[in-house]
Amino acid sequence: MRKPWRTIAAVAVSLVALLLSAVDDSQAAGMRKAAKARSKPPDTQARCEPPKFRIVLDVGHTPESYGALSARNDPEFGFNFRLARLVAAKLKSEGFAATRLLVTDGKAKASLLKRVSAANDGRADLFLSIHHDSVPDKLLDTWEFDGAKSYFSDRFSGHSLFVSERNPHFTTSLKLARIIGRQLKEQGLRYASQYTLPVMGRYRRQLLDKDVGVYRYDGLVVLSQTRSAAVLLEAGSIINRDEEMALNSSERHELIAGAVAAAVGEFCEKR
Repeated sequence: MRKPWRTIAAVAVSLVALLLSAVDDSQAAGMRKAAKARSKPPDTQARCEPPKFRIVLDVGHTPESYGALSARNDPEFGFNFRLARLVAAKLKSEGFAATRLLVTDGKAKASLLKRVSAANDGRADLFLSIHHDSVPDKLLDTWEFDGAKSYFSDRFSGHSLFVSERNPHFTTSLKLARIIGRQLKEQGLRYASQYTLPVMGRYRRQLLDKDVGVYRYDGLVVLSQTRSAAVLLEAGSIINRDEEMALNSSERHELIAGAVAAAVGEFCEKR
């Protein structure tokens, strides 16, 4: 008669041991999860004080590796430099005295690493890269400009904004991109919607905000490898003949630069 009770008691002891072991395993897993969360940099940054807020304003491409050619054979680098210089001036006039205009040289890939190093070594709070857009070669048509064969595409137009989910401050980057997009929209500008289309091929991107035109582009080195919030702005399409003319005008420069500066100011206030 005693043997079954001893067996039941033994089983009970075993069950208690298993339960305690499960609790220990659960606690250990929780501790590992908490440690992992602590090791990952949070998607937050310090409060924004405009005079001390370090903005790196990147001029896309270099004189040697100038990016796209416009419909009238002007290199993208010149468009980028003129607009970025004005944006930097606007930001400084709004109190962002630590804004730095970043111009790099050399070949494309090497210059990308220079940009990342400059931003990270300078402990940037924000990295904003200025570019102008084109389209895949298969979408180009030919025309003659100044006696030379040139390429254009009037099919698409508009600006676009890109962020990378690999950036340690992805949420903050997306927030800023949305504010810039909204400011541009309020100025009557439209974003480029073609990046969602199959015709874009390997340039097709996920649209994160269909209202203001923010796309995800994880493969961009300057967005994924900078340790600050980072946004890339394609200010418009220079391969579109009409938009190229508009993007060459002082009126469009002022409009875009004003919208970007206002967006950074709003972003800073919300921080």
